[in-house]
Amino acid sequence: MKKILHIVLAVLARLTLRRYTPMVVCITGNVGKTSTKEAVFAVVSGSLSARKSEKNYNNEIGVPLTILGIRSGGTNIFLWVMQCARACAKLVWTKYPKILILEMAVDKPGDMEYLLSIVTPTIAVFTSIGEIPVHIESFASAQAMAREKMKLAHAVPKNGFVIVNDDVAAWKEIKTKGTVVRYGVSPEADVKIYTSEYRFSIDENGVSVPIGITFKMEYKGSLVPFRLDGVFGMASGTYAAAAACGVGMVLEMNLVEVAGALQKYTPPNGRLKIIEGIKGSFVLDDTYNASPSSMDVALEALSALPAGRKIAVLGDMLELGKFTEEAHRQAGKKAARACSILVTVGERMRFAGDEARAHGFIENKNLFLFDTAEDAGKFVAGSMQENDLVMVKGSQGMRMERAVKEIMAHPDHAEKLLVRQDKKWLQS
Repeated sequence: MKKILHIVLAVLARLTLRRYTPMVVCITGNVGKTSTKEAVFAVVSGSLSARKSEKNYNNEIGVPLTILGIRSGGTNIFLWVMQCARACAKLVWTKYPKILILEMAVDKPGDMEYLLSIVTPTIAVFTSIGEIPVHIESFASAQAMAREKMKLAHAVPKNGFVIVNDDVAAWKEIKTKGTVVRYGVSPEADVKIYTSEYRFSIDENGVSVPIGITFKMEYKGSLVPFRLDGVFGMASGTYAAAAACGVGMVLEMNLVEVAGALQKYTPPNGRLKIIEGIKGSFVLDDTYNASPSSMDVALEALSALPAGRKIAVLGDMLELGKFTEEAHRQAGKKAARACSILVTVGERMRFAGDEARAHGFIENKNLFLFDTAEDAGKFVAGSMQENDLVMVKGSQGMRMERAVKEIMAHPDHAEKLLVRQDKKWLQS
């Protein structure tokens, strides 16, 4: 049944693309795909009708669903028949977007090749990859996984563009027939990032409250200030904006237009968003997923932001294969520098606890180990104080949003503020 569904969706997606010929922006990488997708959408949607992939629609089922503009039928065959019928009807007539923005995920060899059998990118965007990449278990090496992703650049036609993070060594090997636009802090980058810093305001109690980041971007001699409110991942925010700038430049926008368009950008739930916590605290919610690189970004944000006490609640990072122990130990070392209290969730994150002990943390004093996110959240809720900053992060399978729900000031707003709040996830 699953194989038949893949074939039907792929055929319908190909027919739809042939019928409406939209411009297609495909985004790949190990870190920052979703943030970059949101930033690109903010930039292009002001002047073009655009559609972006929703949720985790970035694989052999999700990409066709985005192209077709239909939803998943889950495990219900009748719903799938209905959705495919809708897709057929749209082949006759629909108001189709001028531009599609698609995430392209790779979990095993052949994944990118399969997606490219469905869609040809007009613009390919390459985000960060990280020193220890995610989803590497099915690949012989990190280089093999990078080569699979680079097939996206090979598929770009001569009149297309490849927007590349120039600070990622692996992407130096990219080959393409299209025009390459590089972004990053590298002096050789076409779109350069400068002077990034956090922005703060002072509340009625005289407390410094973080409100976002600011930085400058340069392209062909033009230097323009950018401001992203509600964004607290310095690297993820600036790189997402720079990638979106690259897309804007090939669409013949100027930097001022892009800076204005990015005022509409807000990070998705569970990606370094600050939520009001109980007892006058703040929660830095980064629970969507976790990889070694995104863990570094989150811990850097925790370290840089002002607070009374800094608490890190870290869940296991999954799908790291032979890098599992090394990655969790590195997280423990960095957490020991970033926080005053470390709370771990899961067996793998106990390696981080071991490293924290080696750096002076004492179990049941400022180091606490738990098996579930709920138990960790309840413990932290009982010990939180005014002006605490609690950063919560872990892989999707660890369900770390459950810890956030225990410590957020308004749990009745969880559906609006947290990830994975639909019925399917709540029941799992």
